Amino acid sequence: QVQLVESGGGLVQPGGSLRLSCAASGSIFTIHDMAWYRQAPGKQRELVAIIRSGDVTNYADSVKGRFTISRDNAENTVYLQMSSLKPEDTAVYYCNADLVTGETYKYLEVWGQGTLVTVSS
Repeated sequence: QVQLVESGGGLVQPGGSLRLSCAASGSIFTIHDMAWYRQAPGKQRELVAIIRSGDVTNYADSVKGRFTISRDNAENTVYLQMSSLKPEDTAVYYCNADLVTGETYKYLEVWGQGTLVTVSS
């Protein structure tokens, strides 16, 4: 069974930084896209950043210049470095991966359980 486990959330003051990590485990043949989404209270889940095979990245306009997504293919891990955090960045952040399983070579989209980021003084 493939799963994603996030870590690194917490409470941070406005202007501060946090680094989220998400590790994929289980029987994995290859991972294509990896992404971070977030969902604030009362709002829909939105794409924050995505990193595709070949390390092509895209960001939501609201985080451009402040957040950086990266991946370690050897460790099946994706990171989100968040800087200059604002109160409006407060949300549950979810990791997402499009992958091919290792034994059955089946395409799968997997979500993590989410990690809470709170930006407040």
